[in-house]
Amino acid sequence: MGTGMIGMQWIIFIGVAIVSWLVQMNLQNKFKKYSKIPVGNGMTGADVALKMLHDNGIYDVQVTHTPGHLTDHYNPVNKTVNLSESVYSSSSIMAAAVAAHECGHALQHARAYAPLRMRSALVPVVSFASNIMTWVLLAGILLINVFPHLLLAGIILFAMTTLFSFVTLPVEINASKRALVWLSASGITNAYNHDKAEDALRSAAYTYVVAALGSLATLIYYIMIFMGRRE
Repeated sequence: MGTGMIGMQWIIFIGVAIVSWLVQMNLQNKFKKYSKIPVGNGMTGADVALKMLHDNGIYDVQVTHTPGHLTDHYNPVNKTVNLSESVYSSSSIMAAAVAAHECGHALQHARAYAPLRMRSALVPVVSFASNIMTWVLLAGILLINVFPHLLLAGIILFAMTTLFSFVTLPVEINASKRALVWLSASGITNAYNHDKAEDALRSAAYTYVVAALGSLATLIYYIMIFMGRRE
């Protein structure tokens, strides 16, 4: 592997790392900022989640809390909306936006939203790929002139995780759209704070965009190594 390839690798990794850090810092700042702005009716994140589920005719999903910060998620296996402590009991506009977003996933599940079904189908494949692809890629690069197909196998495994990242994008964006429409229609947000909920969810979406683009850039890099192995 030539010095040009090595230089490109570092440019990609450093560039992705810097952008990811900036996006994460932006999200953290938005979380702190909007966590200080209360919703007008005093509803907590848990209250908002339950109301959104019930307003959409969903009564078989449980709202619970989970440890950590920004660990909020919807689990389609046991049908639970899991809210972090800072969201579950908070009555801020940030908590309302996050809670509604996670309930957006519950709505997707109930309505059999195609991208969510595809992402769920990919989970076991991606889980398997993630466990072994680092070692396969490393061995493939070291043995590229002896056994090039090992690197190709690693590229295929990595491609599955890249596909998962891109399938995740419409799932997350759609969940936010469902959340924002309901927040406005239900009166949880108003003309004074709806744009803040929108800004918070947009900042969260950027993290998924950066992750997907970073994964694609790394995949292209590995493909370039494989294609240039005889040079």
